[in-house]
Amino acid sequence: MNLLFKNAIIIDKHSQYNNKAVDIKVEAGIIKQIGNNITAVPHFEVIELENLHISRGWFDSSVSFGEPGYEDRETLANGLNTAAISGFTNVAVQPNGNPITDTQADIHFLLGKASNTATSVHPIGALTKGSNGSDIAELFDMKNAGAVAFGDYNKAIPDANIAKIALQYVQDFDGLVIAYAQDDKIKGKGVVHEGAVSTRLGLKGIPALAEELQIARNLFLLEYTGGKMHIPTISTAKSVQLVKEAKAKGLNVTCSVAVHHLLLTDEVLIDFDTRYKVAPPLRPKADIKELIAGVLDGTIDLITSDHNPIDIENKKMEFDLAKDGTIGLESAFGALLTVLPLEMVIEKLTTGKQLFAVQDHVIGEGKPASFTLFNPEAKYTFTKQDILSKSKNSAFLGIELQGKAYGIYNNGKLILKNN
Repeated sequence: MNLLFKNAIIIDKHSQYNNKAVDIKVEAGIIKQIGNNITAVPHFEVIELENLHISRGWFDSSVSFGEPGYEDRETLANGLNTAAISGFTNVAVQPNGNPITDTQADIHFLLGKASNTATSVHPIGALTKGSNGSDIAELFDMKNAGAVAFGDYNKAIPDANIAKIALQYVQDFDGLVIAYAQDDKIKGKGVVHEGAVSTRLGLKGIPALAEELQIARNLFLLEYTGGKMHIPTISTAKSVQLVKEAKAKGLNVTCSVAVHHLLLTDEVLIDFDTRYKVAPPLRPKADIKELIAGVLDGTIDLITSDHNPIDIENKKMEFDLAKDGTIGLESAFGALLTVLPLEMVIEKLTTGKQLFAVQDHVIGEGKPASFTLFNPEAKYTFTKQDILSKSKNSAFLGIELQGKAYGIYNNGKLILKNN
C-alpha cells in the first residue's frame, strides 16, 4: 500500500520534524519522503484528514481480549480492530483467557491468530501455571515463543519465595516480571477503596495498604535479586512515593497507571454502578493528584487503558458480586487529554515499547512507517456509539473527552475509523 499523508503535524520529540506540518510519502511500508507540497503520483492513496496529527504508534501494556475461552466478551479479531481504530499499533495481551496463557503453545496460538493484523500482538505469559501463584510456568519456553513479559493478571504472587525465584530465573534471558500489587489477606472481601465513600455506601473497603505493602515487599525482593520488575496500574499516592524511592536507589523498576485512575474518583460509586468496579479500586482525589504528579515527573513510566471487556451477565448484578474491569481502548486518548498535555500523553503511550522490548522507530525518511493518526482538538461526549468492543462496560460513558484517534498505519495496513 502506497500512501501520501497530506499536511500532517508530527508529534515525535526524537524526530527532526517534531511539531512541523509536512507531507509524508510512504511506499511499501517505508517512509520515502517527508516535506512540503509533495505531489501526488499514480498508485498512491492520498490521506487528508481534519487537523491531522501523526505520532509513532501507541502501545498499550495491558489489554485483555476474551479469546481464547471468553469470546462472548471479546474476540481477538474485533479486539485488535478496536485497538487499531483507537490508535494502538501495539498491544501487550494479558494471559487471562481460558486456558491461561502459560505455555509456548498458548503464545504461538495468540501470535498465529494475529499474524495478519494491523495492530501487533505482544503476549504476556503467565508467571505461574494457571496463574495459581504456586508453580512457576514455562517462562523460558514462552520467551522463546514470543512472550514479552510474565505476570498473572490482577493477581499478586502471595509466596515471596516464588516471586524471588522468578526474578532470579528470568535474568538468564533478560525477562521482565510483572508484579501486580495487592495483598489478598489485607484486601479480604473488600470491593471498593476503604474510606469515607465506602463507609457511606456500606460497602466493604480495600485499604490502600493492601497495594502499598505488596509494592514494598516486591521492591525489597527486587533489591535482593536484581533483574527487571514492572508494577502495573498503581493507584495510591504512597505507591508513587515507593516507586520513586526505589528508582532513586537504582533499582530496575518501572510502573504504569490506568487511565481511569487519573480521572475518576471513588465518588462516582454513589449509584452503585458496576462499570466503576475495577481493580485496583478507584481512589480519592488526593491520590489522583499524586498519580498525575508521578506521570509528569517521570516516576510513572507509562499509561495503560487496562482494557478488560466483561460480559453483561457479570456486570449487571449486585456490586459485591460483579467482576472487576472496564473497557478503555476507545476512550483512552480522549480521556488523557483532559488532564495531561499532548506531548506527555504521546510520551506515555509510546515509552512502553522500549520497556517491553517492542520494536520502535523515529519518524524520519528511510524508517519503517508505524503511525498513529489523530486529532487532539476534537471534543465530544463519549457514548455507546463510540464503543467498538463487544462488551460495553465502559467507565467513561457520558463523560466529555478531548481528542480522537483516526486510526493507524502499521504492518503495511491502513485502518481508519468510518465517521
